[in-house]
Amino acid sequence: MEKANERAPFGGDKSRICRATLRLGLIYWAIVFISSSILWGIVGTDPIKSAMGKIEVYSISALIGFGLAALLYRLGNLSVVWKMVLCSALSILIAPVYALLDFCAYVICVYPTPISLDWEDFGYTMVYGASLFFGWFCMFLWLLYSFEIRDHEQWLAAAREESLSAQMRALRYQINPHFLFNTLNSIAGLVEEGAATQAERMILALSDFLRTTLTLDPFHDVRLEEELALQAGYLEIERERFSDRMDVKINVAPELHNALVPSLILQPLIENAVKHGVGGAPGKVEIVIRATSTGQSLSLSVENDAPPPETSQARRIESTGIGLKNVADRVAARFPGIGSFTAAHTSSGRFRASLVLPLRLA
Repeated sequence: MEKANERAPFGGDKSRICRATLRLGLIYWAIVFISSSILWGIVGTDPIKSAMGKIEVYSISALIGFGLAALLYRLGNLSVVWKMVLCSALSILIAPVYALLDFCAYVICVYPTPISLDWEDFGYTMVYGASLFFGWFCMFLWLLYSFEIRDHEQWLAAAREESLSAQMRALRYQINPHFLFNTLNSIAGLVEEGAATQAERMILALSDFLRTTLTLDPFHDVRLEEELALQAGYLEIERERFSDRMDVKINVAPELHNALVPSLILQPLIENAVKHGVGGAPGKVEIVIRATSTGQSLSLSVENDAPPPETSQARRIESTGIGLKNVADRVAARFPGIGSFTAAHTSSGRFRASLVLPLRLA
């Protein structure tokens, strides 16, 4: 916005304002010419004979108007009140010049008939000219402020987008430390147990996963197939921790592989299933990842074996930690009023986290 203000006191690009001013001036003085011709015809003056004189007067007036508009443009930092005072003063000052131009054009039109100056008519013409120039100045200021308002709206939109982008990045990056902490603890445990080969595989898998995730933009949507491939890398890391206690199933219709989803939107759901499902149960745990479509909506869910808590049949999002809450916040920020997120225990002894997003295909 500051750069825009350096280019133009009223905001906007100077060349765009010049072009718009030229178009506005041509339209304004053309309307003045047409309306005055009609009025002169009504009072009995032949508009054809007087056309050349009016064209000369209005052409010179338009040039004067453009010059004074340039002056107003350079004084763009004045308040609205002072701009109106200046416009009024300029209109009054230029009125005698306009009246003189009008009289000279009339003398030329009736030449060689001698004509004397009628001061009463000259005064009426001054009032008419002052009103014409004041109208032009008001139109020009309206044009400048329309550019300023539009540029300000664009600046606000860019600021809102940047703010939302920063919020989305913050929400996404809050997920990584928790996962990284657990993984590093697992690697440390493998090293203590003497499983150096397994620890090395886990470090390499972690390196590949982090290299990919840190380059993703939370505003850049990816194909569901790519998101699932990335999560497969994450699950490989977790398999090093839990060996054969994870049974992962992916049920996704082939036509949904090209559906667009926010990057890393599934990672906290799968992490939650591993942490509270596999990590919280002694036996084998099944994790099911599903994707279905209904109309223009895409439904994603991650479900895992988990006994319901004794105190409640439903698990509140606020109590599931930062991972699932971040997913809810990302969906609300990315698709306000359209997307939704739910997380609860089911009657079949499982925990299901579900997303509903608009269906968009790559």
